[in-house]
Amino acid sequence: MHLEVPAVFLSATLSAAGPSPTPSESETPRVPSLQDAQESATDAAGWVEENWSTWLAIGLRVLLILVIAMVLRVVVRRAITKLVDRMSRTGQAVDGTALGGLLVNAERRRQRSQAIGSVLRSMASFVILGTAALMVLGTFQINLAPLLASAGVAGVAIGFGARNLVTDFLSGVFMILEDQYGVGDTVDAGVASGEVIEVGLRVTKLRGDNGEIWYVRNGEVKRIGNLSQGWATAIVDVTVRSDEDLDRVKATLSEVAEKMGKEEPWNELLWSAIEVLGLDSVLLDSMVVRVSGKTMPGKSLTVERELRWRIKRAFDANGIRIVGGATATEDTVAPDPTAGVAPPSVYASTISPQSAAASPLPPPSTTK
Repeated sequence: MHLEVPAVFLSATLSAAGPSPTPSESETPRVPSLQDAQESATDAAGWVEENWSTWLAIGLRVLLILVIAMVLRVVVRRAITKLVDRMSRTGQAVDGTALGGLLVNAERRRQRSQAIGSVLRSMASFVILGTAALMVLGTFQINLAPLLASAGVAGVAIGFGARNLVTDFLSGVFMILEDQYGVGDTVDAGVASGEVIEVGLRVTKLRGDNGEIWYVRNGEVKRIGNLSQGWATAIVDVTVRSDEDLDRVKATLSEVAEKMGKEEPWNELLWSAIEVLGLDSVLLDSMVVRVSGKTMPGKSLTVERELRWRIKRAFDANGIRIVGGATATEDTVAPDPTAGVAPPSVYASTISPQSAAASPLPPPSTTK
């Protein structure tokens, strides 16, 4: 069956559906109109109008915190510097007195003051700036509880892992603050001894007697013997024969001590007169006379060597014999080295009757 649609009905249906869209019209983006831009600007202006006071307050608060932190940091650092300078001036005021001779020199005081000032200024800057940073974060409504908890856990972990480093650092700080030793001092640290060439917060460098350099961790030092503060003592023990005249020995030693105390440079190294203390020990064939005197710190060995040299020359000039060791040996004639040798035996000669009688009999001959 063939159906035909009237033309009038088809045209009416197409006109009611409207014109078909073209491909170009469906893909073209919508261009914002002037009204859309006006609405966006109105919304932004309203947001700014509602929040500008809050942001302005936060900015002013942050600025105020930073300004106060910087001003406080400058004031504290200047106060520390003035305090350290006052300590140095107080030490310089006693340089000409008797107490000043027992104190450290100006250069050592300057180095110690610089070290103390540097440590205190660094600690003050860390505390002030760290507090200011936390306050700024709090101003921006940032929850600091997780941050502080994490920092606490991390600090505990680092403290356990680097406990030796922390111990060395704290020991170094207290060594500098208490002025236990300084550059140029001769110290005995237990693990090593020598002259201090550098003092750090973690390690102290010592120069040994043979030129070696010792690196001593401050946390490992349990005791410190400073041989360069106050004064030192030079002690010389002289061993003479028991039959020597004690008055003559004492007079000779006193003459040597008096003469040495008047000559340069020993008059500057000796801080007291050399005294003959008397007999230190008496044995059957020897006796020990002790001589002692106070010297400049670190110069006792030098004075002892010179004093021994002068005592030996004076004793030789006065005919006083010095014996070695705790016991003197008597002068005896050297024994004859052949005295203990037995006389030759008759058995040493192969032709002597004794050797012939002692020689074994020859075996009988088996040949005929």
